[in-house]
Amino acid sequence: MRNILLTVSYDGSAYHGWARQPGLKTVCGRMEETLSAYFSTPVVLEGASRTDAGVHAYGQRATLKAELGVPVEKIPMVFNTALADDRIEGLSDIRIVAAEERPAGFHARFDAKGKRYIYRIRNSKDPDIFLKRYRWQVAPELDLDAMQAACPHIVGEHDFACFQSAGGTPRETTVRTVYSLDIQRSSADPAELELRIEGDGFLYNMVRIITGTITEVGLGKRRPEDIPEIIRSKDRSKAGIIAPAGGLWLDEVFY
Repeated sequence: MRNILLTVSYDGSAYHGWARQPGLKTVCGRMEETLSAYFSTPVVLEGASRTDAGVHAYGQRATLKAELGVPVEKIPMVFNTALADDRIEGLSDIRIVAAEERPAGFHARFDAKGKRYIYRIRNSKDPDIFLKRYRWQVAPELDLDAMQAACPHIVGEHDFACFQSAGGTPRETTVRTVYSLDIQRSSADPAELELRIEGDGFLYNMVRIITGTITEVGLGKRRPEDIPEIIRSKDRSKAGIIAPAGGLWLDEVFY
């Protein structure tokens, strides 16, 4: 058996998240079903991140153990052909970006050292209907300076229970380390704000709740200096709203 690490990009708009779920269309489920039929052998994927319904990815990682009879360097081309919805354009909303062989014991999730997520906000009074699945569209003007001032309070090792939604997989600990967090305005489009966060791991909806909390700072509903007390409280009700799924992108998984 060869252990193959895939880098996967996808538009998550039409899917109920990454993880396979009976009776629901998911990214992992779609890939496993399509590839198992194409290769006439069971294909089981283990993903690095269980992205939620509507969340997108530039660099999801997943391992599979199989003998597919295909050279590793040919896997992206073969997989993308199998996954293509449109045979003329050869495109799908899921794409294998890269494939590489790893040692037998390597696992996409358990061996990950960290992840980077990007969250995109369109801050404009004029909504863009063509971006509704890919941006959180906030009409009131946001105070970017205040949002940036809030970010350093979240960086570091903390118990982030306040930024965890109920309903996720139970965790042994809610302590995580955020390596970096920043939010900037796009030089190409002043209405575009991009939040980037890196950490050793993230709780259920953690990035979206952090984004919602920082956005409330930008709206003047909270102060940057309120963040440390919110974290110390370990109380979900003290933090902000959950930002919509469509603005979130899994950018990279680090090993």
